Amino acid sequence: MPRRLILMRHAKSGWDDPRLDDIDRPLNARGQRNAVTMGMWLKDKGYIPDQVLVSSAVRTRETLERVTRGLGLCPPETVLDTLYLASEHRIMSALKQATGDCVLVLAHNPGIGEFAVNFASHPPLHPDFLRYPTAATAVFDLKAPTWAEARFGENEVIDFAIPRELEAAE
Repeated sequence: MPRRLILMRHAKSGWDDPRLDDIDRPLNARGQRNAVTMGMWLKDKGYIPDQVLVSSAVRTRETLERVTRGLGLCPPETVLDTLYLASEHRIMSALKQATGDCVLVLAHNPGIGEFAVNFASHPPLHPDFLRYPTAATAVFDLKAPTWAEARFGENEVIDFAIPRELEAAE
């Protein structure tokens, strides 16, 4: 079975407290709900990460906490300052260090969306894939045999979801 990448943008964050630095902004109520929804979707589809690489921002760590509630488990995580507002190339550098078979990378736009588009051999036709809204999640099968050999433009998108559609279907 190929290595699998789950690529997720953090859920919707709040702007309620203007005194907070961007890195310290928490999820709002919608973001909290959406993150649990995405965790349940991952579990229902059998996309279970065995390693997580997560940005050090409060909103990404809170997204992960709620995703793991939906999953019903807590895979080992590595909090990386380098994933905070990371470019697609910085995300790739972090991914190349991964050791799991199924890795969840949780970070921010615009880098995470640009990474998704460029990592795919053929981006899906979903209208939100290029926009990569909050909590958007793509699942890829890696073409290369190891994370260290991962390349842009070679990897199959096997699934893509956004919480708005999943919650509307409930």
